[in-house]
Amino acid sequence: MRKWLGGFTGLVLAALYVPIAVMILFSFNDSKLSVKWVGFTLDWYRMLAADEKIHQDLWNTLKISTASTLLATVLGTMAALAARPAFRGKRLYTTLVALPVMVPDIVLGMAMFALFDRFRVPLSLGTAVVAHVTFNLAYVALVVSARLQGMDKSLELAAQDLGATPMAAFWKVTLPAIFPGVLSGAVLAFTLSFDDFVITYFTTGPGNGTLPMRIYSMVRFDVKPEINAISTLILGASLILIAASMKISKVPVTGGGR
Repeated sequence: MRKWLGGFTGLVLAALYVPIAVMILFSFNDSKLSVKWVGFTLDWYRMLAADEKIHQDLWNTLKISTASTLLATVLGTMAALAARPAFRGKRLYTTLVALPVMVPDIVLGMAMFALFDRFRVPLSLGTAVVAHVTFNLAYVALVVSARLQGMDKSLELAAQDLGATPMAAFWKVTLPAIFPGVLSGAVLAFTLSFDDFVITYFTTGPGNGTLPMRIYSMVRFDVKPEINAISTLILGASLILIAASMKISKVPVTGGGR
C-alpha cells in the first residue's frame, strides 16, 4: 500500500512540476519554436531587457501591486483586530470580510467595473488599485486572524497591568507579536496582485497594460520563447517571496522569543 501511495505521489508531483521544468528549459532554447531543443542561448532574456513595452507593463504592475499591498495590509490588519473580541454578529462579519476569497474573479471584476461605471469614475491604475485592495484585504485579514488566534492575550493584559495604555500595549506587545502574520499577509497580497489578470483587465482601462495582460496577449496565438523567459523570471521572483514568507512564519508568536 505504501508503495502505491508513493508512486501516486510521484505522479502528482510530476504532473505539477514537469510542465514548469519544461518551461524553464525552453526559455534557454535557441529556437523560435518551443517544440524542439536546438541549443542553449540567453537571447530571449536579452530581448526582454531591451523591450521598453515590457518594462512599462512591469512598472504598471509593480505600482498597482505595491499600492494595493500597502493599503490592504493596513485595512486587513484592522479588520482582523476588529473581529478579535466577541460581539453580536461576529460570524456574519468574519464571513463578509472573507467573502472576496470565495467570489470568482470574473464576478468581482465585473462588479468593480459596474461600480466605477455607475459613478462615472474613469478607469486607470488608481481604479485597479482600489479593485485589488478589495480582494487582497480579505487574504490579509485571514492570515492576521490566524496569527491573533495563536497569540497569548495575557501578554497584553500584563502590559496594561504594568501601566501601559491600550494603544501602547498594542504598539509594544500586540503588533510585534502579530507582525510575522502581517508581513506574511503582505507578501501573499503582493503575489496575488502581481499575478492578477481578470480583475485588472476590467478595471485598468486602455493604455494601462500590466505584465499579466501582456503575457495573455502574447500567448493568444503562439507560445514564443520570450513568454517562457518572462514566466521563468516571474517564477523566480515568486519563489523568493514564498521563501521569505515561510521564513517569516517561523517567528514565534510571542514577538521575538526572548
